[in-house]
Amino acid sequence: MNNDYRTKKLVLAALLLALGVVLPAATHSIPNAGSVLLPMHIPVLLCGLTCGWQYGLTCGLLAPALSHLITGMPPAAVLPSMACELAAYGLISGLSTRFIHMGKRMVDLYLQLIASMLIGRAVYGAMNALVFRAGAYSMEVFLTAAFVTAMPGIIIQLILLPMLVLALEKARVLEVPYAASV
Repeated sequence: MNNDYRTKKLVLAALLLALGVVLPAATHSIPNAGSVLLPMHIPVLLCGLTCGWQYGLTCGLLAPALSHLITGMPPAAVLPSMACELAAYGLISGLSTRFIHMGKRMVDLYLQLIASMLIGRAVYGAMNALVFRAGAYSMEVFLTAAFVTAMPGIIIQLILLPMLVLALEKARVLEVPYAASV
């Protein structure tokens, strides 16, 4: 990989990390926007899908921490489980771009995205049930928070992220070494 490509990936990852702080702050005036619209998930998933697992993982760990330090959101009680969830999103979205190839780019993107979203939510639920809220976390609470309340954000991600990835690829912002044909 040449230095030009690495620099582009680093700049894009830094931009997406900054967006991971700005987007939630911009939606703060909307009640429960964080848990409904999932604004921090979008840049982290996009980072993994476009820059790879290393950048996605780093963005997923740093975005909630920096956002907490700068804006106070997410609250300290939510920060650890959210950092684990977002780190999983970044990691899995980046890894899935290497391993999920069905022959059509749009199918690949949706499978990569859905796999990342499901595994990230599973990590969130497991970390809450076993570590951060052990004994006070039920399957009902998990399903409600991860899927019912978050449904608008999930829909936004499923519509927006494939379009953004394809737009970045078309603009040749980054090469996509593992992309199948469109």
